Amino acid sequence: MAYKGNGINPKKFEKGQIKILLMVLPLVIITGLPIVFIVFHAFKPMEELFAFPPKFITTNPTLDNFRKLFKASRTAGIPLSKYVFNSLLITGAVVFSSLVFTTSAAYALSKLKFKGRFALMNINQLALMFVPVAVMIPRYLVVNVLHMTNTYWAQILPLIPLPVALFLVKQFVDQVPDSLIEAAYMDGAKELQIYTKVILPLIKPAIATAAILVFQQVWTNMEASNYYVNDDGLKTLAFYMNTLTSTTTNNTVAGQGVAAAASLIMFVPNLVLFCILQKNVMNTMAHSGIK
Repeated sequence: MAYKGNGINPKKFEKGQIKILLMVLPLVIITGLPIVFIVFHAFKPMEELFAFPPKFITTNPTLDNFRKLFKASRTAGIPLSKYVFNSLLITGAVVFSSLVFTTSAAYALSKLKFKGRFALMNINQLALMFVPVAVMIPRYLVVNVLHMTNTYWAQILPLIPLPVALFLVKQFVDQVPDSLIEAAYMDGAKELQIYTKVILPLIKPAIATAAILVFQQVWTNMEASNYYVNDDGLKTLAFYMNTLTSTTTNNTVAGQGVAAAASLIMFVPNLVLFCILQKNVMNTMAHSGIK
């Protein structure tokens, strides 16, 4: 919808924007309320955690839940910093590797002509139908045969492929004009140069979105630490936080405050990453210079 004199995105408020705000506001409230609840829930005292009817916003915020969390981590055999290091290492390696393989595969499947590319794309789309639980046993057998159990590789390699990210990025690469690539060929550019200097700059929104999807999958993943690793020193922060209440407190009711604080700690990196990449995520191909 165009606004007279100001284009599609006017810098000042106009009356025509009111109906758009009225349509968007309910969606903002619905999606924002869970975030508000997670934040306030972590600061609730014990009596408010189990209040009925439940309180959405705490009236007596406290830091006791976080004190109990860090106290429990200090009494554990493995320091909390080790779990944080493992999560950062694994998440960083998976996100970087996944984006490299996803973008290069999307470019090859979209713009390069070779036999079997349609079959490969169909296999990727077929993989979208399978939930992680369905491939749990085959994945474990592969990890075991390759002797990767009790290593970082067991928590990195199985998480690199993400079919939904490849599907998303390929749709963006499909919109890159073939004439642009042909012009690059005529200028003497090689495949690697086209990939790094032509394709990647034009698909930044897709890369940002894929990065968030991969990060969310890896940062909160507990299956790899649970099934492939027996050494506690190699497990991730997500696994430790999930098992903290049951392993450090005899009373599961008392452990709910610790669980609430742990949930907030695990949620914050997702929120920070989205805030950093939101500009690219919200951009469309039109804003990337592709017409």
